Amino acid sequence: MTETTDAVGARPPRTGVPPSKRAHRAASPGGRRRRGGGMLRRLTPWLFLAVPLALLITFTYVPVGNMIYFSFTDWDGVSPDRNFTGIDNYRQIFTRPELFRVFFVSGYYLAASVVQIVVALYFATVLSFDLRFRNFFKGILFFPYLINGVAIGFVFLYFFQDGGTLDSVLSWFGGEPDHAWLGDPTSANTSLAGVSVWRFTGLNFVLFLGAIQSIPGELYEAAELDGASRWQQFRHLIAPSIRPVLSLSVILAVSGSLAVFEIPYIMTSGATGTSTFVIQTVKLAFQFNKTGLASAAAVVLLLIILLITWIQRRLVPDERVDLV
Repeated sequence: MTETTDAVGARPPRTGVPPSKRAHRAASPGGRRRRGGGMLRRLTPWLFLAVPLALLITFTYVPVGNMIYFSFTDWDGVSPDRNFTGIDNYRQIFTRPELFRVFFVSGYYLAASVVQIVVALYFATVLSFDLRFRNFFKGILFFPYLINGVAIGFVFLYFFQDGGTLDSVLSWFGGEPDHAWLGDPTSANTSLAGVSVWRFTGLNFVLFLGAIQSIPGELYEAAELDGASRWQQFRHLIAPSIRPVLSLSVILAVSGSLAVFEIPYIMTSGATGTSTFVIQTVKLAFQFNKTGLASAAAVVLLLIILLITWIQRRLVPDERVDLV
């Protein structure tokens, strides 16, 4: 005689563990350990991020917050008294010509940034192909970026001085000796911008070279089989692939042009119309004891860089490039 079923003829579902035992296991120490282990796994990434986040907040966001607060005061950097002045510091920056004029000096360095990007892109493209002594030329191009900025400033200070190295070389070709390269604003800013080109071309060169070398070699072989010239390979293969790196280089160039400090400070100390925005800010804070006004200038510089970066990202958004 067979085993009877329920009224509808369906057997009860088979489970490996009865409900009472499952509840018991969930309440057992082993179940609690499993839940605790899952929580620990979720907290592990935050535990690793705790120290970097603490350092970032302590040495970046807290100083920026203090700088914004100081920009609304007349603090001199020493006295404990900090009188609230509202937007008076910002009004001075945009209404006093001697404070706002330094922005025009950045135009020299912005033009120099365009030159260094073009030069770096050219050499990165050329040296990405199979050429003799290409590793040697890579080292030559990247070497200036490894030198300390203070040392570069002193080297080129003697290079541009009256009767110095540049005048001696030009005299061999009939040039005018004893030219005051750092004596007037135009030639001084042009000379300083040229030094920045010599120093920072290597950084852009390495960025472009790394992006170009990440392109699969099969694509170059396919382009050569199709009869593509070097220019066509650059236009249709290399240029689209390095667009994100090129966008990054433009952002770095613009921000670097506005925040130039080392080279002009070492070579001229901001004299003869070569004072940059950062040099002026440092002098306001530590030479004239106007920390509130200097903080406002730093906030304006930060906002300008963020605005330019946002505009650049809107005009040239990052696009995913599928090469294969």
